[in-house]
Amino acid sequence: MAMNLLWFKDLAFLAETGNFSQAASLANVTQPAMSRRIRGLENWVGATLVDRSSHPVRLTSAGRQMLEAGQQALSRIEIERNLVRTSLAHPDKYVVTFAAQQSIGWRFYPAWLQALEEEFGPIMSRLRADDLPNCMDDLKNGEVDYVIAYESEGSAGLSAFPDLASLSIGTDALIPVCKSMSDGSPLFHLDDQDRLPIPYLRFGDSAPIGQHVAPLLRTRGVNDRLTVVYEHSMSGALRIRARDGAGVAWLPRSLVKPELDMGSLALAGNEGWSVHLDIRLYRLNAGTNPLTQEIWEFLYQREGTPLLPD
Repeated sequence: MAMNLLWFKDLAFLAETGNFSQAASLANVTQPAMSRRIRGLENWVGATLVDRSSHPVRLTSAGRQMLEAGQQALSRIEIERNLVRTSLAHPDKYVVTFAAQQSIGWRFYPAWLQALEEEFGPIMSRLRADDLPNCMDDLKNGEVDYVIAYESEGSAGLSAFPDLASLSIGTDALIPVCKSMSDGSPLFHLDDQDRLPIPYLRFGDSAPIGQHVAPLLRTRGVNDRLTVVYEHSMSGALRIRARDGAGVAWLPRSLVKPELDMGSLALAGNEGWSVHLDIRLYRLNAGTNPLTQEIWEFLYQREGTPLLPD
């Protein structure tokens, strides 16, 4: 069955209104058509995305996960469309291409790029948000100019590659979060010895970001206190499960800050359970063009005071 990207806009209208008729009105279609389109998306995914037994209706965990993925895809398509149009209008301008892990590309990168352009000047750029191994393959194949990735004390990351140069452009932290109870306290707490085992929402083995958490868990000796109940390679999927009360996940602070501020997520441990992350920009030592070299030199001069978004 073919998938229609517009179905994700329908799902967003339904999440916003909680009502099929109101969602249909926003989408400028009939209510039966809206119902068919949502059902078509559910058939394509192979899961129930909408809890129709509640009033107003609401998205299931799978629905929220697919909505976030769909909105990211639609945003990416819109960005690429604008880039194509701009490139055609200015064929002489070089397009600087960044690649980044999904969790960096979602919130840190847009704010960092805006800060860069305010200091350096406007540039034509694009982002490829992908798994880190794919980002590295693209860099080595000359398909991207820079890779943005995490480093930590427990995992040196890409700095082990001798053919790469890097510099720090920001910081973040992996922090343990879980659902917040009505009084604002966490549903699970890593220091609460009376509530064991703790369900653990884990990055899968294919996600390099999980390598930054593993040393902390070994050092604190808590692996036997954590029961893995869900694995995924994307931070967004773990965030949704944590918000639903499924367990504790270590997620980038920048990613979950809105939920922490709103109170839908809470810290599941004190600062000692956090993993400091250095966000670094990487490039190949050879083969840069004049614009990317100029950007690098500008950032290198700022390395002592990196461009940190709010």
